[in-house]
Amino acid sequence: MSQRSVFLFQTTWARWALPRGISGAAIAAAPRGRPGGGMASQPHSLSYVGCNFLRQRLVLSTLSGRPVKIRKIRAKEENPGLRDFEASFIRLIDKVTNGSRIEINQTGTTLYYQPGLLYGGVLEHDCSPHRSIGYYLESLLCLAPFMKHPLRIVLRGVTNDQVDPSVDVLKATALPLLKKFGIDGEGFELKITRRGMPPKGGGEVIFACPVRKVLRPIQSTDPGKIKRIRGTAYSVRVSPQIANRIVDSARSILNKFIPDIYIYTDHMKGTSSGKSPGFGLSLVAETTNGTFLGAELASNPQGQGTAVLPEELGLNCAKLLLEEIYRGGCVDSTNQSLVLLLMTLGQQDVSKVLLGPLSPYTIEFLRHLRSFFQIMFKIETKPSHEELQGGEKVLMTCVGIGFANLSKTIK
Repeated sequence: MSQRSVFLFQTTWARWALPRGISGAAIAAAPRGRPGGGMASQPHSLSYVGCNFLRQRLVLSTLSGRPVKIRKIRAKEENPGLRDFEASFIRLIDKVTNGSRIEINQTGTTLYYQPGLLYGGVLEHDCSPHRSIGYYLESLLCLAPFMKHPLRIVLRGVTNDQVDPSVDVLKATALPLLKKFGIDGEGFELKITRRGMPPKGGGEVIFACPVRKVLRPIQSTDPGKIKRIRGTAYSVRVSPQIANRIVDSARSILNKFIPDIYIYTDHMKGTSSGKSPGFGLSLVAETTNGTFLGAELASNPQGQGTAVLPEELGLNCAKLLLEEIYRGGCVDSTNQSLVLLLMTLGQQDVSKVLLGPLSPYTIEFLRHLRSFFQIMFKIETKPSHEELQGGEKVLMTCVGIGFANLSKTIK
């Protein structure tokens, strides 16, 4: 049986990370580092402080092969260390890789991660109900094209919440973006089989992605004009009429701008409706040049905050979409970091993309790209004028590092 992962733990606090069927004694006796070389031959590890941007650091570490050490994770808080949803994310990274080495100290405030090889295959993962499936899916979108075997994973948990991008918006905006880089085919899908709302979740999503040897560079500098708006108003364990009320209120604003609007109503019943009641709306605007800009809103979780009226939610979501269109660019603010990563990993050719104002998350992601891949972007601000209406735009240019999936043989 091949060694899946090597874990070294000082206490039983982190028992959650032990792979099935492997005893603690076997782990302690397992060889250190990767086969064929000790710790001395490892690339220089990067060191960070604090819990922020944990996903960015682990994803870029996995792709670059550089180990990473994160210290003082919530060290001064009353409840220090990694949270359940972060522990679940580390378990997921372990499942999709082979030979990763993860060390966590007694209090959970220090994490050392030495990446293994991206393996893929057919997997299942139970996500923490504290964060939505989108939290985990965003990172899988970055890693999936570079696996040894095509990834097909079933994720269970919360499908729509107020914090992370929902599965609906990622399906409508991130998947077309990956297709621009040549990641496409029959085995490329993202499907919601069951919806789950917070706090209890109960949703289920299937994500499948083919592998690619190289990514093609992109030149995406003209977002085009909005030609249609599509959306989904969903409701689970509440009256089906709520979804219709959301649609009517959203259309009352959007109809003033464009006639081609279609918002589907999705009311799931029985086992497909998860364990908690809730409703929400996701909207996506498509442009003449194939750009997708998304916005979404979900109701407050059961027993938390004041109840939200469906009409109010529909109006606010429509306004959020208009704000996203005002920000503009060829990629919406949710997927800025994804497009920059794929440009970095592309062939050794120039890639350009026009973005709206950079989010703080994206700015930190650019700093991490410089640390892990030694790549810097040329950033030009484009003031708004007749052709580029709305907010200030930023033209991002870089030369890809020529990242190749070594597991993928040339056919």
